[in-house]
Amino acid sequence: MSKQKNVSVVDPETEKIERYKTKLLVKKLNSMRGCGTSVITLIIPPGDQISRYNAKLTEEYGASSNIKSRVNRQSVQDAITSTQQKLKLYNRVPNNGLILYCGNVILEDGKEKRLAIDIEPFKPINRSLYMCDNKFHTDIFDGMFEDENRYGFVVMDGNGVLLGSLQGNVKNTIARQTIELPKKHNKGGQSSVRFARLGEEARNNYVRKASEMMRDSFISNDKVDYVGIIIAGSGGCKNRLMRSDLLDKRIRDKIIKIIDIQYGGDHGFNEAIEASQDSLGNVKFLMEKKVISDYMTNINIDVGRCAIGVKDTMRKVMMGVVERMIIFCDIDVKVVSYIDNDIECFEYFMDKDYINSKRYKDIATTYKNLQTFDLFEWILDNYKTFGCTLEIVTDNTPEGSQFVKGFGGIGGVLRYHMDDYVDEEEDDLKDDDIYF
Repeated sequence: MSKQKNVSVVDPETEKIERYKTKLLVKKLNSMRGCGTSVITLIIPPGDQISRYNAKLTEEYGASSNIKSRVNRQSVQDAITSTQQKLKLYNRVPNNGLILYCGNVILEDGKEKRLAIDIEPFKPINRSLYMCDNKFHTDIFDGMFEDENRYGFVVMDGNGVLLGSLQGNVKNTIARQTIELPKKHNKGGQSSVRFARLGEEARNNYVRKASEMMRDSFISNDKVDYVGIIIAGSGGCKNRLMRSDLLDKRIRDKIIKIIDIQYGGDHGFNEAIEASQDSLGNVKFLMEKKVISDYMTNINIDVGRCAIGVKDTMRKVMMGVVERMIIFCDIDVKVVSYIDNDIECFEYFMDKDYINSKRYKDIATTYKNLQTFDLFEWILDNYKTFGCTLEIVTDNTPEGSQFVKGFGGIGGVLRYHMDDYVDEEEDDLKDDDIYF
C-alpha cells in the first residue's frame, strides 16, 4: 500500500472495490494460523504516536529473549522485527488509523509463509491493540463493511404487523406479531353497539402492541437507531397508528414515508421496499435489483449483447468487448493459468477439490509454471485493464439469487452485438468435467 498519501477525494467505485479487497484480505487472515504463538497484531488508532509503539516493540523484543524454546523465540523476534520494519514506513498514523499483521503463518495448503501486511482502514478505528498470538485478530473489522444507513420498516394489515430493517443490501425481519381482528359485520347474537365496541377495543390493542414492538425494536440507549422509518400497510391500520398518541414521538420524528401496499407480511415488506425507492436514496439493495433487472432485460432484448457464465464472460472481458461486468461477491471459482505455444491460457474450476480433478491433472502433467488464483480477487485487481465497469452483487435479493443459481454468478453487458461462436474444445467436454 502507498504510504503517507495526501488527503484526496476517493470516487465511490474505487472505495467500493477497496472495501471488497480488504474484506477478502480479512477472510484470508482468518484462515491462517501462526507457527506457535508468534504472529503479531498491532492496531494503532488515529491521533496516536508512532514513537510510542516503536518503544513498545523494542520492549517486547527484549522480553522475548526469555522464551525457552529457541524456535519459538526466533519466530517471535522475527515477527517483531517485521512489524518494526513496517512501522518505519510511516512517520505518522494515517487519518483512519493503522493495522499491522506480521509473522510466519501456515496457509490452508500446509505451506509456511512469512507475512507482513499494513492496512490503512477505510473507516476510523477507536482502539489500540498489541497481541502476539497463534492467530491474527481481525475483530476490529466487525461491522466495518456494513452500510451505515439503516432504515426501519413497519408493515401492517388486518392479519398482523411485521417490523424489518434494510441496511445496504441486507434485509432483515426484526419482529412479527399475528393478530385476529373482528370482521366489520357481526353474525348475530350480540348488539351492533357491543360488536362495534369490541372491534374498537381490538383495533386499539393492535395499535398499542404495534407501538410497543416499534419502541422495543427501533430504540436503544434512548435514541432511534435508524436514519428513517417507513410505515406501510392498508389504509385503516396504518392511519390508526399515525393518529394514535401511543406512537413514540422519537419514532414519529423519524418517519420519512407512509405508503399503501396490497399485502402484509414478507410480501408486503418487499412491496414496501420497492414503493419507497425515492425516499431510500442510494441503498445497495435497490441498486442491486436494478443492475440485475437491467441485465435480464438486455438478455431478453438481444442475447448477443450479453455474456453469460464464467467462461463466456471472461473470454469476452479479455477481448475488451464487455462494457459492464456483474459478479457475485461470494463466487467461488479458481483460475489456473498456463502457457501453451507462447499463449497464456486459462481454465476455470468451481470444485473446491479441483486439484484432484482429471482436467487439472492433465494440465499439470502437460504444462509447467501453473499459476492458481481466485477469480473474484483477480477481477478486482484487473477489471479496469479491460475498460469495463464492475458491479458487485449479493444473493440477498430474489434477482440476485436467480443470477447466482441460473447464471453462475457472473455475466456482462457488451458494447455491441456479437454473433457467438461454438468453442470446439468446450463442445468436446464430458459431463463429469468439473470446470468451465
